[in-house]
Amino acid sequence: MTPMTTAGEETTMPGGSARRALVGRLSWGLADQAASSMSNFVVGIYVARSLGVTAFGVFSLAWVTYGVVLNVSRGLATDPLVVRFSGAPDASWRGAVARSSGTALGVGAAIGVACLVVGLGLGGSVGPAFACLGVMLPGLLLQDAWRFSFFAAGTGRKAFVNDLVWGVALVPALVVAARVGTVAAFVLAWGASATVAAGYGYFQSGIRPRMTGARGWLREQRDLGYRYLVENVSLSGANQLRAYGLGAIVGVSAVGAVRGAELLLGPFLAVLMGLSLVTVPEAARVLRRAPQRLGTFCLLLGGGQAVAALLWGGALLLMPDRLGELVLGSVWHSAAELIVPITLGVAGAGLGTGAAAGLRALAAARRSLRCQLFASACYVSCGLGGAAVAGTVGSAWGVAAATVSGSAVWWLQLRSALREDRHNRIPEVRNS
Repeated sequence: MTPMTTAGEETTMPGGSARRALVGRLSWGLADQAASSMSNFVVGIYVARSLGVTAFGVFSLAWVTYGVVLNVSRGLATDPLVVRFSGAPDASWRGAVARSSGTALGVGAAIGVACLVVGLGLGGSVGPAFACLGVMLPGLLLQDAWRFSFFAAGTGRKAFVNDLVWGVALVPALVVAARVGTVAAFVLAWGASATVAAGYGYFQSGIRPRMTGARGWLREQRDLGYRYLVENVSLSGANQLRAYGLGAIVGVSAVGAVRGAELLLGPFLAVLMGLSLVTVPEAARVLRRAPQRLGTFCLLLGGGQAVAALLWGGALLLMPDRLGELVLGSVWHSAAELIVPITLGVAGAGLGTGAAAGLRALAAARRSLRCQLFASACYVSCGLGGAAVAGTVGSAWGVAAATVSGSAVWWLQLRSALREDRHNRIPEVRNS
């Protein structure tokens, strides 16, 4: 295991060395998310082109369900790990990772059984996809836990290699799934290849996940974990409710159209998600070294992502129909109508992530929970209200308005939290 730098050692680093270290960690975050998102992008494109818009909608329902479960795992297991053990001494980090990864594995096993039972009961075209998702959840969540563990240690290159292993294992799995030609087969291919990477993560870290330590981990981290759980689930749960509601109001093909438009933004979303892996650890480091710079750091982070999203969306508007059909097949025409509102929504989300990173670094779990609950309520109500009024396009515009409004609330809460932090630090300075 690569030795980690402690918080005290970071503080003494020269300015140039600290900046180079920051750029290095951000670069590995981007590279890792590029590898991860490429795998997801390939799966999405393969399903869209192979099975058509309706079957792609079924796959998307399983996908958003996975997103909810993933955020349960992150809230309970890896978010507290990143906040409290980024840059910690190696022995402390290893013990925390064993319990954190064991918690993620336990969440996958418990919810996986529930998904399996529900899927077997549903039947039809949706049931088998959910049953297969249930079988694959433990491996999927453990693989994600390794990624966050490596970034907490500042060794993002290991997360990158792990995602490369997932991508390599995905290729033969997709070939087999394409021969079967069902949504369930693609879910199995996606999850089985992630499980291969999860097994490789054990060899990378030399740490065995301790499911028996999950109860202790949850008890120790309950002040952050349960708030992050509600916060994360409200985010992904809102996405799931919107997808289910859109399918009920407009049809399953509408879910496929929205997912297709999101795939077009895939390369930019890879950047956004890659940064999200390292923004909280980096914000925590900025807070320790120079707390007065945290607000500027978050503003540059969020503003840069928003501008990049707008530029990418503008490029998509210039894409010829022939190229769009080559990428998405028959899904292209319905997805192309949603590029503008979805781009604005992603830009708003990118702006908000800067403030969210700051609140996480400040351990202001109550404030961030308040923000996320407001944003999620707006997301569901505006997304479904727009669908009822103007179908798929109306839903996309409703979500864009909700995301921009939510971002404004994130920044208002960060401003208040920074004022509070400065006020609390002044007596410390005077007493020292």
